[in-house]
Amino acid sequence: MAGWRLGIPVYIYAVVFSSLCVLMGLLWDIMWHMSIGRDGLLAPPHVVIYVGAVVSGLFSAYQILQLTFTKNHPGRVVSIPFWGIFYGSLGAMFSVWGALAMLTSAPFDDWWHNTYGLDVQILTPPHTILAIGIMTVQFGAMVGVLALQNQYRNQTLRLDTDADRRATRLKWFFAIAAGLLLMVLYTLMSESMRRHESHHSRYYVTAAIIFPFYLLAVGRASLLRWPITTISAIYMIGMLLPSWILPFFPATPRLGPVMNPITHYQAFLFPVVLVIPALGVDWLMHRFENPADGKRKLNDWLLAGIYGVAFMVLLLAVQWPFGEFLQTSPYANNAFFLSNSWTYDSSPDWEYRFAYAPWNLQSPADFLFAFGKGLLYATLSARVGLLWGNWMKRVVR
Repeated sequence: MAGWRLGIPVYIYAVVFSSLCVLMGLLWDIMWHMSIGRDGLLAPPHVVIYVGAVVSGLFSAYQILQLTFTKNHPGRVVSIPFWGIFYGSLGAMFSVWGALAMLTSAPFDDWWHNTYGLDVQILTPPHTILAIGIMTVQFGAMVGVLALQNQYRNQTLRLDTDADRRATRLKWFFAIAAGLLLMVLYTLMSESMRRHESHHSRYYVTAAIIFPFYLLAVGRASLLRWPITTISAIYMIGMLLPSWILPFFPATPRLGPVMNPITHYQAFLFPVVLVIPALGVDWLMHRFENPADGKRKLNDWLLAGIYGVAFMVLLLAVQWPFGEFLQTSPYANNAFFLSNSWTYDSSPDWEYRFAYAPWNLQSPADFLFAFGKGLLYATLSARVGLLWGNWMKRVVR
């Protein structure tokens, strides 16, 4: 158990690393399309994504084959048989299938570009297959770490022991894997959650459907003290770092029409500020739940209502003024808040570049009615998330 691995299988390190590679490649690819336009099968961002897929697939496949063909392997006790031949962990299986889906999407995406030209939206058919593969790989990384974390959940740990350091490392690996998957979910929903939409109900309805479900699931499964806050912070840092770094590098459009003659990479969106709502939900979880013994003061339906409504109210309180700041304030028009970013094929003189277009505004009555429906969606989303979190706490294989 001694050494840098602390008894954690190598494939766990590999799939978490591959998940990071895939996300950085994905964000780079989006900024490539915003800044350069034309790409190919082996464009640099694609290579980073494929490296992540290959690393995840190979290490996970090796783990499965080792369990399958090593006679009397002790890991078979906590592995899952499939196809009547193979044995492996649930996380490794997800990672292998996700890697295969990602690699399958590559030639499909190349053919799609050659046939139909540049993408006009994120979720084209090949990108949908890629997104499913990415989320499957990342879910595999998360479940792989989770299984080990849960195996050690009830062990008594002492300070300065390998067991204690292993448990701490697994907690952080789970938070990193969960934060990376949250980045993918936000990226897929970003077309409905740009700063231009921050005063429209669809922005908050989208958030109500996606975020409570996911954040409460991983929050309940995690062993960190402030899990939702930590995972949200990882998501925000992960989204911002590429957008802060890549604009230092030159990029020239290679596909017309060029309406904005840029010379450097254009940043992606400033992400939704989830840290404040996450902090509020974490605080409520401390009030109503005891993670040590799993006891709760209220049933999960009531908790879902409390968590979902609190999340949405805090999100509105934070994101409405911050979205207006990003959209309209000259102090946001810089490389830190990213409001200076503008794609090469969009006119920099568009009248609504730094103002809300009429179709992105609503009357107070329309907004409040739609936001009320969002509170209901958030409650249902939170309830499903708590149910999923209960399942994740039981994963040990």
